[in-house]
Amino acid sequence: MRLSEMREGQQATIVRIGGNGALRRRILEMGMIKGTEIRVEKYAPLKDPIEIVVKGAHLSLRVEEAAQITVESVR
Repeated sequence: MRLSEMREGQQATIVRIGGNGALRRRILEMGMIKGTEIRVEKYAPLKDPIEIVVKGAHLSLRVEEAAQITVESVR
């Protein structure tokens, strides 16, 4: 499933980072690499952006950016 399809409070493990160029590099620099566990903290009122927790850090991504990340649900 895509990160953008997850619900609030759901946890997952990153399987693949899509995209190219600057977007992919930026995502990797934030610590979001294959095998990393993430949790969706919350969505903004209009569902964009999405707040996630990665290694204890709170990060915000646009939904279109989150759609580039493939995850596997933990629970």
